[in-house]
Amino acid sequence: MAADDTDRTPNPWELVLRAQRIALRAQTTSLAWASGRDFSIVDAKSVSEAFLKAGQELAERPMAIATAQQEAWTGATRAWLGAFAGESKPTKDRRFRDRRWDEDPVSRGMRDAYLAIEDAVDGLVATLPKGSKEALRVEFYTRQFLSALSPANFLMLNPAARDRFVETEGRSLLDGFENLLDDLEAGDGRLDISTNDRAAFEVGRDLATTPGKVIYQNELMQLIQYEPRTETQRATPILFVPAWINKYYILDMRPKNSLVRYMLDRGHSVFVISWINPTKTHADMSFQDYMHRGPLAALDVMAKVTGERRANVLGFCIGGILVTCTLAYLAAKGDDRIAAATTLATMVDFADVGEVGVFVDRDRLKALAEHMEGTGYLENHHLQDMFSMIRENDLVWSFHVMNYLMGRRPPAFDLLYWNSDSTRLPAQMLLWYLEKVYIENGLRRPGYLSLDGTPIDIGKIKTPCFILATKEDHIAPWRSVYPATQLFGGEVHFVLGGSGHIAGVVNPPAEKPKYGYWTREDHPADPNEWLAGASATEGSWWPLWADWLESKDTAERVPARKPGGGKLKPIEDAPGSYVLIRG
Repeated sequence: MAADDTDRTPNPWELVLRAQRIALRAQTTSLAWASGRDFSIVDAKSVSEAFLKAGQELAERPMAIATAQQEAWTGATRAWLGAFAGESKPTKDRRFRDRRWDEDPVSRGMRDAYLAIEDAVDGLVATLPKGSKEALRVEFYTRQFLSALSPANFLMLNPAARDRFVETEGRSLLDGFENLLDDLEAGDGRLDISTNDRAAFEVGRDLATTPGKVIYQNELMQLIQYEPRTETQRATPILFVPAWINKYYILDMRPKNSLVRYMLDRGHSVFVISWINPTKTHADMSFQDYMHRGPLAALDVMAKVTGERRANVLGFCIGGILVTCTLAYLAAKGDDRIAAATTLATMVDFADVGEVGVFVDRDRLKALAEHMEGTGYLENHHLQDMFSMIRENDLVWSFHVMNYLMGRRPPAFDLLYWNSDSTRLPAQMLLWYLEKVYIENGLRRPGYLSLDGTPIDIGKIKTPCFILATKEDHIAPWRSVYPATQLFGGEVHFVLGGSGHIAGVVNPPAEKPKYGYWTREDHPADPNEWLAGASATEGSWWPLWADWLESKDTAERVPARKPGGGKLKPIEDAPGSYVLIRG
């Protein structure tokens, strides 16, 4: 639950001294960025060029500008007059869900005028030509600007923040200033906005608590084998391959939403890769190193401890891309050790990557390469900032209001805690991935990518595959996941889950289901056509997936397997030490 912090009494003078100390520390970071010595996900040059091109386009159509101006003026005026006449324009915008926006005519007028202007600007931007990086940047950064100007973000315009300021006799402002200083200190001078209670969880105590052992490790990963939860288990073990952008425990959060525990309860032998948080010593680790030292190494160990030559594999996000590449690599080698594969929120077609494309192009790649020559890796906060900007109202401005205007601390939320526990990325792997997979869309080009000198072709994948996309995914848009149904060479079972990249995946069975999913037996080439004919089902996709996976395993069950199987001595208890290395 959210802490109200009523027992805190910030000393204004102490806060001022803290602010001075933080400002001195922040000067180095600010000067490095301003001089170009530090990397930024925002390329000011490309943004300014995009807006210049948009301005030239609009200059040739002055009536479009005049129409937008007229709509903004008319809409704002009508909003003000209507507010004081008792009229209210209904809105589902979550920024204005507090009832006081409707009760106070001034606040209501500010809100409705802002929304009218926002609609007019959006309408103007919508008239610009589509389909280019410049158009995407103009649309994206226009939205960032408008979101920043929301009256909800200003103390004297936000009725809830204003009332709290009065009720607390100004202490909420001091509390907010203290929260701001805490976030600046957490980012070492860079604003690291708290999205959760940083002290609420501890990995191994509250999260990643399913009992297991680390049975193997190398320079890139630890392999965890979990204690059985049934007397017998299915013969074919399963390996979870998480993304190495965040920590593995998204698959083992708390008992109620742990996919690991769910599969153990269904009688599976579960293994999970826990990636290391890279340092400069990992700078030369390549994508193929992640394949050899990750899933391939894990499969060798699993075969040794279980006695089973074949295994099932699940990959999440970039872990799913690694699984896809591994399947194609094994297909090229004639190796069928993977019995069935599952990918979650995993793109195979990068022609349309959504708003992430705003940040990825060859100019940024060059700047990134120059930056990582010195560091050997990309710092974790850059990706955090990028994903936060894509959902700026949910992950930036809502917490700006809560933390700084209201003077409250964010509540404890396991998914957001995990989201903030991100990792660094090694230089060689990241540059190859961004260039060959992201920019050049090499995954869907037969023979274009090579791993360990072997050209790969995902069309050669004959392994049965279960593919989950999520409908509101802003990181892996579902229409860029769906082409796997056309590109893979074997059986594909495609499911579209509700919600987004994380919540849509971590969607356990529950009495009151949050999100549902869509299914359809055939796979037409057009994803929109597929959705139009798909059937919706309430509840979690987990049972559907487990049923599909278990239908592939007809072997007799085996006695429950203990970690290591008597063939490897466990190294340490789960969750292991790699996952505890902070970014």
